[in-house]
Amino acid sequence: MTSWNPTYRVKVAGNTVTGATLSGLTITSGRTDIYTQPVAGYCNVTLIETSEAAVPFEINDAVTIEVQDSTATYVNLFGGFITDLGITVQTSGSTATSQQIRIVAVGALARLNRAVYIGNFAHQFDGDSIEELLSGVLFDQWNEVPAAETWAGYDPATQWQDAENSGLGEIDTPGDYELHSETGLNDTVYNLASRFATSGLGYLYEDAQGRIGYADSTHRAQYLGTNGYVDLDGNHAIGPALSIVKRAGDVRNAITVGYGTGSANVSDEDATSISLYGQLATTISTTLRHEADAEAQAAFYLLIRAYPQFAFKQITFPLASSEIDNSDRDNLLNVFMGMPLNIENLPLNMTDGEFQGFVEGWTWTASLGRLELTMNLSPIAFSLQAFRWNSVPAVESWNTINPLLEWYNATIVA
Repeated sequence: MTSWNPTYRVKVAGNTVTGATLSGLTITSGRTDIYTQPVAGYCNVTLIETSEAAVPFEINDAVTIEVQDSTATYVNLFGGFITDLGITVQTSGSTATSQQIRIVAVGALARLNRAVYIGNFAHQFDGDSIEELLSGVLFDQWNEVPAAETWAGYDPATQWQDAENSGLGEIDTPGDYELHSETGLNDTVYNLASRFATSGLGYLYEDAQGRIGYADSTHRAQYLGTNGYVDLDGNHAIGPALSIVKRAGDVRNAITVGYGTGSANVSDEDATSISLYGQLATTISTTLRHEADAEAQAAFYLLIRAYPQFAFKQITFPLASSEIDNSDRDNLLNVFMGMPLNIENLPLNMTDGEFQGFVEGWTWTASLGRLELTMNLSPIAFSLQAFRWNSVPAVESWNTINPLLEWYNATIVA
C-alpha cells in the first residue's frame, strides 16, 4: 500500500508555467490497433488563472506535460506544440475573477502531414529510408539557425550530430527489409514515412519528449528478450469498462502483398480459415525490393490474421490508488508504444485470467489529485518477428545460448 498524489508541471516554450493551476488534462497517444500506423498525439489541458496575468503562450510553442514519479522526479507524459489557445472567464465577481486557459496541442507526427517531399530514394533498408526522410524535416538547415545566434550563446554540451534537432528520436537502422528505389516522389512526409514503415513491418511513434521514432519489425522481440514483461495486477485496474474484443472484421485469410514499384505481387491463403469464415481477402502495398521478403510478409500476415484473436480493447489504472505499488506506478508513468505487459488476475473468462501483449495506444485523464491511464493492447504473437541474422547483438557468443534451444524456436537471442 503506497500513497501518491500527482504533482504536475506544464512547460511552454521551455518555461515552467507558474501562477496557473492545472485543473483538467486529456492526452491521447499511439494507435487504436496494430494494423495501422499511428497518427499524431493529442493533448487538451485546462489551467485555472485567478490573477488576470498576461498569457505568454503562442501558437506553435512547444509544450510538455510532466508529473512526478514515486521518487519526486519529473517524467514526461506528453510533448508537442500548441495549435489552439483559448481564455474563458469561469467566474466573476466584485472581488475576484477566475479564468480558464485552454491549450490544445498535437504531437510531432502532425508536422509530417505539413511537409512535402519531392525527390528520389535509392535502394536501402526501411530504417535508413525513414531516417533520411525525417532528417530533412526535423533537422534545421544551416540557414534556418537564427541569424543572431552566436557560438558563445550555444549550449557547449551539444554534440554536432544532435545540433538543431527539432524532433528526431530513436530510429532503428538499418532496419530489416530492403526497399526498392523510387523516383519522382511527390507526397507528404507522413504518407511516405508510413509507407516505408509498413513495408518494413515496423511502425512510427512519438515518445513522451515529443520526438518521432521508428521501431523495425524485430524491435519488440529484441526489447522483450532484453527487458522482459512489466507485470501488472488486473485487480488494481478499474473494473467497469475493462474489456477484450475479438472481431470478424480483423480476420484476413487471403493475403496479397505487392512489392517493387510495378505490379509485382505474391499471394498466400489459409484454406482452413476460408472454410470456417469464407474468403476474407486483403491487399497490402509495399515497396519491398525482394520477392522472398514479400512472401515472408504474406505468411506473417496470415499467421496473425487468419483466425480471430482477443485484443485488449481497454484497461484503466488509477495511478493515485494506494493499491498500486511504486514500481508498478513508475512503470505506468513511463508507458510507451510497444511496452510489453503481463496482466494477471483478470476474470477467468477473459483470456483465462491472464493477458500478455504490447501497448499500442493510451489515454491519460487527469484532474487535481487524480491521474488515470487507459491502454489498449495487441496480443504478443502479433508482434514477435524472428531475429534476422544481422540483428543478433555482435557480442553474442554460442556458449551463452541455451544448448537445448531448437533452431525452429530461436526467434529471440538476447
